[in-house]
Amino acid sequence: MENYCGLSHLFMTVFLSCFSTFMVIPPMIDIALSAICPGQDECSLAIYLTGVQQAIVGLGSLVMMPVLGNLSDTYGRKVMLTLPMTLSIFPLAILAYSRTKYYFYAYYVLRTIIAMICEGSVQCLALAYVADNVPESRRASVFGVLSGLASSAFVCGNLSARFLSTASTFQVATAMAVIALVYMKMFLPESITKGNICSKKSETSCLLEKAPKKGFQFFKTLPSFSDMLCLLKTSSTFLHAAIVSFFVNVAQVGLETSLLYFLKAQFHFNKNQFADLLIISGIAGSISQLLLMPILAPAFGEEKLLSIGLFFSCLHMLLYSIAWSSWVPYASAMISILSCFAMPCLKSIASKHIGPNEQGKVQGCITGICSFASVVSPLIFSPLTALFLSQNAPFHYPGFGLACAAFASMLAFIQSLMIKPANNVTNCSVNDSNLAEP
Repeated sequence: MENYCGLSHLFMTVFLSCFSTFMVIPPMIDIALSAICPGQDECSLAIYLTGVQQAIVGLGSLVMMPVLGNLSDTYGRKVMLTLPMTLSIFPLAILAYSRTKYYFYAYYVLRTIIAMICEGSVQCLALAYVADNVPESRRASVFGVLSGLASSAFVCGNLSARFLSTASTFQVATAMAVIALVYMKMFLPESITKGNICSKKSETSCLLEKAPKKGFQFFKTLPSFSDMLCLLKTSSTFLHAAIVSFFVNVAQVGLETSLLYFLKAQFHFNKNQFADLLIISGIAGSISQLLLMPILAPAFGEEKLLSIGLFFSCLHMLLYSIAWSSWVPYASAMISILSCFAMPCLKSIASKHIGPNEQGKVQGCITGICSFASVVSPLIFSPLTALFLSQNAPFHYPGFGLACAAFASMLAFIQSLMIKPANNVTNCSVNDSNLAEP
């Protein structure tokens, strides 16, 4: 990895950023229920508010991710990373100060607004940065390493939350978000936005001050709907990848919408039990992406590994839905060691179908499609979760929402079987001038 300039600093930046984000997940259910429905383990209003937030954030991300990705092609990955990493500090700081009812609502509103701009942007821009610096033959493995580091941050964050008090958890998360921003600004070199691969001999050319100077022509850089259509129409493989990404994220957001509330209502899980479950899942994901994927991706190819991951993702969610004891969720979490291949493979497949100076655009478009799924999914799963956890359920199946998420994952698996390796590269530039650039 040391042969590719800037990747070690990118990995550390992503790790620190994800660490601050993930460590606040375990206490959030208890904080929300305490603020909205004190003393209750089941609260339909809390479920609906979570779903509404996810839908609004997904709608904002649907618009913003292609924009940020495309702007990063012109002005650099580091420049655009500064925005989400700075804004993400403020919601954490609110709950670091206080977690009472009105502070929770202030956090809820500010977090929703900021996440509309920033949700998923760090990962999106990091993938584009990797694509700038890594040849196609190794891209799937490095994408897997990047996802594995995020999973490692997930483990470390939840492990910290397991042993810290709720107040300390948010204070540490805020501090880590600040450290991530400072580290990125000090150490991360800017990647070349024209798709040139960094080498030791040209390492200095990766710095921002060596990049070509361009005027900030904002509206000329914005991707239009026709640009996204171009990407979908000119490559059947990219179209299938987009469909798979949609159903994968419908399933994933459905899981996130349903699981923690299901475990709280069904087994009375608390912050520590949530953290234990998430730690197991994160360790499995880290092993999968850091150790197994670099070996399996060259052996099987991204297309086959994508299908394998989606099959086990479906099984993983189905087991959650039929949990009859509090031990089953822990067993189900271990299956994520085989279900975490999907998204790195999908991002690698998509990156190989687009020209080298449009990697921000393609990752932004894929992330935008995932964001559209984040709009649709809560509208489906929030009512399902609230209904089947209530006394008015049409039949007794508290995990019915999780079963529906498994069905969406199965649809993604079926679609993934249609993805074939492509031999051509698509170029869908917003500006015609981009096509003429070397």
